[in-house]
Amino acid sequence: MKKRAIVWFRRDLRLADNPALCAALDGDFDTVVPVFIEAPDELGDEAPGGAQRVWQHFSLAALAADLEALGSRLIIRRGPSADALDRLIEESGATAVYWNRLYDPHTIERDKRVKAHLDDQSIETASFPAHLLYEPWTVSTRQNAPYKVFTPFWKAVRDRPVATPLAAPSELPAVWDRIGSESLDALGLLPDIRWDEGIREAWTPGEAGAHDRLDHFVDDVLGRYATDRDRPAVLGTSYLSPHLHWGEIGPRQVVHRVEEWLAEHGRDGDRADANTFLSEIGWREFAHHVLYHFPETPERPLDTRFESFPWSGDDEGLARWQRGTTGIPMVDAGMRELWATGYMHNRLRMTVASFLTKNLRVAWQHGERWFWDTLVDADLANNTLGWQWAAGCGADAAPFFRIFNPARQGERFDPDGHYVRRWVPELANLDAKHIHAPWAAPGKALADAGVVLGDTYPEPIVDLKASRREALAAFDQVKK
Repeated sequence: MKKRAIVWFRRDLRLADNPALCAALDGDFDTVVPVFIEAPDELGDEAPGGAQRVWQHFSLAALAADLEALGSRLIIRRGPSADALDRLIEESGATAVYWNRLYDPHTIERDKRVKAHLDDQSIETASFPAHLLYEPWTVSTRQNAPYKVFTPFWKAVRDRPVATPLAAPSELPAVWDRIGSESLDALGLLPDIRWDEGIREAWTPGEAGAHDRLDHFVDDVLGRYATDRDRPAVLGTSYLSPHLHWGEIGPRQVVHRVEEWLAEHGRDGDRADANTFLSEIGWREFAHHVLYHFPETPERPLDTRFESFPWSGDDEGLARWQRGTTGIPMVDAGMRELWATGYMHNRLRMTVASFLTKNLRVAWQHGERWFWDTLVDADLANNTLGWQWAAGCGADAAPFFRIFNPARQGERFDPDGHYVRRWVPELANLDAKHIHAPWAAPGKALADAGVVLGDTYPEPIVDLKASRREALAAFDQVKK
C-alpha cells in the first residue's frame, strides 16, 4: 500500500535544514505533499502585519519556485488549518502530517488543537525543532526556573554544540495534478494601494536571498561587525532578521557559516567580531525563551509595577512619532526609514523606543503595535523583548533611568550626519555640528542651510531635558 505524507510549511520557508521535510523524505512514503495554509484568524493579534504580509507573498513565491525546480509544487490552502488538512488528507490519501515547531502563544495553542484533531483520526503527526538553536524548555537555571537575564542565559548555552544543518534535497516526488491549490495572489497579501515599493527595492525574500545576504555579511562585514554595527549610515549589520523570522534560513546555518569562516580566516580580532554577532543570535534565542515562559508579555509588562505607570496618552505625540515629524532628527530619520523600507537599524530601534516611552511617555504597547505592522522582520518574541527592554519593564530591561538622548545618539553614532541627511532631507545642508540638534543651531547656520524651524522642519515636540525629568518623576511614583 502506498503511503503519503503532508509537510505543513509555516515560518520555515526553506528546503535546506528543514527537519520536517527531511524526515518525510527519509520516511517510508511514496509521496510528500508540501502545503502552506493561510489562516491569520487563528493567530489573533499575532497575525502578520502589513509589511510582513508583503514579505510573506514574495517568500512563498520563492519557495514555490524552489519546489517546482525539484519536481514538486507548493499547495496553498486557506484555513482553518485543521479543516484544510482534513481536505488535503482526503484528496491525497496522506497518513502523516509533519511540521516544524514554533513558540508563539497562539501558534502553540493552534498546533495542540490540530495535533489532537489528527490523532483522533489516527493520522501520524510529528513536529521538529528548526526555528531556534535551543528550544525554550531545554534551558533553565539551577533552580529549574526560566532565565530573565540575558548574560547568564547566554553563558549557559553558548558552548553547547550546534547540530550540523541538514542538506537540501536534490529532488522531490511529484504532487498529483488533481490536488488543487489556491493561487498565491488570491491570498491578498499585497496591498491594494502600492505603498510597498521601498520594501521591494530593499529586499530579496526567499531562501536564495537569505543565503546571498549571509554570504555578503560573512565575507564583507563580519570582520568589522563590533565597530560598525552601531553606525546606521554604514552597512555594518547582517540584515538577516526577516530571513530568520520567515525561516528562509535557520540559525544553525548561520552559526555554522560563521564558524567555517573563522576556521579559514579567523584571527583574534575576527573572533571578537564573531562573538559579538553570535551574541545577537543569542538575544534572539533569549527573546523566544522569555516569550515561551511568560506568554502574557506581549500585552503586559513582566515587571508588574509598570501596570500602574502613569502613561501620558499623548495621541498627537504618537501620531507625530509614527510619521517621523517629531522635530528630533535621529528619531524622525529612524521612523522614516521604517516606513520606506520596512526596516529600522537596531540602534535607531532603541533610540525611537526610548523617546516614545520616556520622553513622550506613551505606553510601550502602542510602539510595539506600530512596529508589528510596519517591520518586515516583526517577530513577536523580539518585538516584545525589545519594547519592554526600552520601557524598563521587561526581562533584563534597561534601567528606567537610562533614557537615550537622541541628539547625543546621533552625535556618537552618526557623527557626519549621513544617516539623517538621507532620511531627513530637509536638513541635508545643515553642517554635522548642528544636524542632530537644529533647535540649538545659530540662526545663521539655519539660514545658510535653508532650514526654518516650524516651517521647513518641525520644532521639537518636547524638550529633551524637561521630558526626561518628568519621566523620572513618573517612575518615582511606580517605585513607591
